Amino acid sequence: MNNEDLQEKWQVQLRKGALELVILAALRDRPVYGLALLRHLQRFPTTAITEGTLYPLLDRLKRDELVDAHWVQEGESRPRKYYQLTAKGKRKLATLALSWQQSVTDINALLAMTAESELTTEGS
Repeated sequence: MNNEDLQEKWQVQLRKGALELVILAALRDRPVYGLALLRHLQRFPTTAITEGTLYPLLDRLKRDELVDAHWVQEGESRPRKYYQLTAKGKRKLATLALSWQQSVTDINALLAMTAESELTTEGS
């Protein structure tokens, strides 16, 4: 496996781990219909996903009572399904955001360390 393949694989795994946080964050301020949410996420290289990923995840978040969904008829067009955070979803977002920030802080600290100055060997 070449370096580009390894990089892509790493990015896919990172994205999978962060998707719940990303979707909850995108729904934080107001209800959003599915296609608008998808387009919003696709604006960012690390959060670009497909419909086949988004809608099953939204269904799971709904089953977990983190988001609620309702249909809205807008003029003559087809109705749109809007998703919004529940109180439980807002609490989950806060918890995940704190965990994410701690992870970023920890990883940045590890990246800034030099092996000789910060790491000790067993028994020293």
